[in-house]
Order: sequence, then C-alpha cells, then structure tokens
Amino acid sequence: MSSEPGPSTRPYSRRLEAGLAPEVLAAGPPPVPELKPPFSTRLARPEGEDLDLVHRWMNLPHVAQHYDQAWPRERWAAEIAGQLAGDYARPFIVSLDGRPIAYVELYRAARDVVSLTYPARPHDVGFHLAIGETDAVGRGIGARVFGAFIDGVLAAEPACTRLVSEPDAGNEAARRTDVKLGLRFLGEVDLPHKRAALFVYPRTEADVPVLPA
Repeated sequence: MSSEPGPSTRPYSRRLEAGLAPEVLAAGPPPVPELKPPFSTRLARPEGEDLDLVHRWMNLPHVAQHYDQAWPRERWAAEIAGQLAGDYARPFIVSLDGRPIAYVELYRAARDVVSLTYPARPHDVGFHLAIGETDAVGRGIGARVFGAFIDGVLAAEPACTRLVSEPDAGNEAARRTDVKLGLRFLGEVDLPHKRAALFVYPRTEADVPVLPA
C-alpha cells in the first residue's frame, strides 16, 4: 500500500472543515479517472457486493496492519456513503482483468491535514491504496495500480498538477514504490496520527513543491 489513513482507534478527522480558501472549496471532489487495461475502476457503493468487498479486505490482517480501519460493516457503509456525498474524497474498487482486487481512496490534499505540511494547491489529489486479495500481494500490483491512477487522474483533471502520497515513515516498501514510480520525496512530516514520508508526483518540474523551512 502506498499510503495509509490513520489508526481507527484515535479520535481525529483528517478532513479540514474550517478556514478553507474559496478556491479550495471550488475545486470540488477528486476526479473519477479511467484506467488503462488490464485495470479498471468504479466508484464504490455503500451497499451490496462493494461494501462486502471493502469490509472483508479491511479486516484481513495484511490490510488492517497498515490501514488500521478494520471497522464493522455498518461503519464502512457510513464511510463510503459519506465520501460519495461530500467533496473531500472518493472511494474506488479496482479490478485487474475484471476481478476486484483493491480499494483506493482519492482525496483533496488541500482539504486534508497533509496540507498543513506543504504548500498544497486546490486541485492536488492524495492517494490511499489497499490491495485486498491476498494472492495479489507481493507481486508489484500495488505499484502498477498507483501508476495507473497517476496517469488516469492527470488525464481526467488538467487542473491537477500533483498527486500526493504520505505513507508511514517506517513503511519501506511503500517508500520504494513511490521512488520507483518517480514521486519526489519532500521529507518526513508529522501528521496528527503518524510520522509520514511525504512524496509528490508533479505534472511538470515547475510543480514540485518546496517544504517550508
């Protein structure tokens, strides 16, 4: 997984609600990208098969270890419905050759606590990934999914000039994946729930941000 939300046991919200600039609010929700074969993606639904998949995946040990959102089915239903109803994030089911294998969240970084650590732009898109199916783990599929989303997001939204990844600072596998995909390491930063390694994929060299001193 390239990036994780925070532990479910700590009472905080990643989403910023107050003091957002008009241009941040005007950016709207993250785009819905089209992925090139063999991958495809769709918005997750808060019921039925999609909810069953996300709930099962998040409660598997290899996902819960990093994502730390091994929630009951009802809480995941509320989470997915809330994302679809708002402008902060969008939940996706990702399929490989037609078989669902992963869950992805795209979020507006300028509306997230990560924006307190770097000069975020209104259309910056953050990325969280969980490879759900155990037989898809350890095969480099996570890097391929992230790469497909990078291409898909940049194609879907010309105003987006950066994708953001903020894995746990100790997640060496995620850090290697980000480097392999060409993301720029900006430094380690403190978020309310973790010490993170902050990476950005810029559309152009001019889009590489500089962390405040």
